[in-house]
Amino acid sequence: MIPRPKPERFRLRRTMMFMNAQKPGLIKDAYIYGVDSIMLDLEDAVAENQKDAARFSLYHALKTIDYGDTEVIVRINGLDTPHWQEDIRVCVAGGADGIRIAKCESAQDVLTVEKAVEEAEKEFGVEVGRTLLMAALESPKGILNAYEICAASPRMFGVAISGGDFRKCMQTKPTASGIDMLTARGMMLIAARAAGVQCFDTVFTDLDDNEGFLAEVRQNKEMGFDGKSLINPKQIRPVHEIFAPTQKEVVQAEMWVQAFREAQAKGIGVFTVNGKMVDVAFIPGAERTLKLAKACGMYEGDLV
Repeated sequence: MIPRPKPERFRLRRTMMFMNAQKPGLIKDAYIYGVDSIMLDLEDAVAENQKDAARFSLYHALKTIDYGDTEVIVRINGLDTPHWQEDIRVCVAGGADGIRIAKCESAQDVLTVEKAVEEAEKEFGVEVGRTLLMAALESPKGILNAYEICAASPRMFGVAISGGDFRKCMQTKPTASGIDMLTARGMMLIAARAAGVQCFDTVFTDLDDNEGFLAEVRQNKEMGFDGKSLINPKQIRPVHEIFAPTQKEVVQAEMWVQAFREAQAKGIGVFTVNGKMVDVAFIPGAERTLKLAKACGMYEGDLV
């Protein structure tokens, strides 16, 4: 059995790649791609009559495969199905880092899953509170309730939008500009930031449209997303490259963090760096820049 370290509520999650939990040959080497998180799917990727087989495959993967630093999240079936409770038991018993709640529309959905997770942790002797949660917003109701969903539980680490189902609800289709989902993305981002959780964009399904994919990832970064959901390993590197800070941003962030710590030691709240006034509000962003830079091999300092 491969023991996994306790999951981190806040960690680097630029890329989150979906994989069919039913296919051992697909998921056994998932960590080699360098993705930040893998999303083992028990929901849409698995046929209705194959749910038990998928759970069996998932449990043994979690127990026997060393995924190293790659985070392992599981997308469970919706709460309107007969499958979600057993999905949760298998996730917790196997030691998944987190669970993605499909088609989440309210804080009560989060609380329902949280209760089942805690019961499973007690049942299988897992530390209570170990299993993290995230929610997928797939409907207008989910977007409108985004803040209460994000703030529903201390286990919540993030929220993601599901483009396919959301566009179907809104009677739209993908556009090159992203205007079809711009409002929803913005509302979700604001809710996530207000609640202090991370925020992830939907998958880009046209693997032949590389320019469209790159344009959407650039928009994601400019809007403030923490990362993007993916469906193919070839999408990983471009996302990491786009989300990587520039060398100028890294140098500036290092100066800000270093100056902040020196000022903090002297009891100074506001200070200047190269003629620019800096205060504590700038520091979380600077620290995130350095973490991104370290993950990309661009920074070897000890400020993060």
